[in-house]
Amino acid sequence: MFTFIGNATCLIRFGGVTVLTDPNFLHRGERAYLGHGLSSKRLQEPAIQIENLPALDAIVLSHLHGDHWDRRAQKRLDHSLRVITTEHAARALRRRGFEQAEGLSVWQSRTVSRLGSWVRVTAVPGRHGPSWATAMRILPPVMGSVLEFGSRSGPVELRMYLSGDTLVVDDLSEIPRRYPQIDAGVFHLGGTRLPFGSKFPWGVTVTMDGVQGARAVELISPDRVLAVHYDDYGVFASPLADFVEAMKASGLSDRFMHVARGDTVKLPDREKT
Repeated sequence: MFTFIGNATCLIRFGGVTVLTDPNFLHRGERAYLGHGLSSKRLQEPAIQIENLPALDAIVLSHLHGDHWDRRAQKRLDHSLRVITTEHAARALRRRGFEQAEGLSVWQSRTVSRLGSWVRVTAVPGRHGPSWATAMRILPPVMGSVLEFGSRSGPVELRMYLSGDTLVVDDLSEIPRRYPQIDAGVFHLGGTRLPFGSKFPWGVTVTMDGVQGARAVELISPDRVLAVHYDDYGVFASPLADFVEAMKASGLSDRFMHVARGDTVKLPDREKT
């Protein structure tokens, strides 16, 4: 089951395992701090508050940015939780008291098990903006991830791709080579433009807009497509409608599953491999 909470924050439940992604629980009107003096006001309220979350087995964090790990998450989430993330974010989170934060390099994996179910989380390539911005440490390192779920010692029953905050870059082409069958893909969109979103047309785009999102779907080729990270903050310059139109133009509309904030959908079953 997949529940969309808001921005890139989702609950993914399979059997006895529950995973939270990119915890962002700021309220509407509060500001997310993005580093280097930049911030953005939240425009939407999260559908679930931290105190209403179910018991969690792990957090998968794509990167350490204020709209993916905020001050509410830092203060109120259980500090004993496993957080599977980039090496950069794991070091910072351990200093902040999350001693179970584990950093992955690309293609490394960690497995979480509970009540006879398991999920294997593998870090896959991603790049948050142009290469010079990462090299200059203007933007933090980011990872995509592949989540593979199963029961006991059985085969993979569900394989999901989470894009993280990335652009379509050459390194992404290795993902479908290693994972030719992906059941569902969760794509971070919004065409995030720094410093000031659509009000600053000469800014730097650091996440996929609608057209890039459709290109990423073509490349990764999941059976079902879910969109997140597109209307929660003022720095987003590309609305969900851009992605819907680009998916239609690419002949991919039948793969798209719209999940409204607060809604839960059943993820597609697969033939066990």
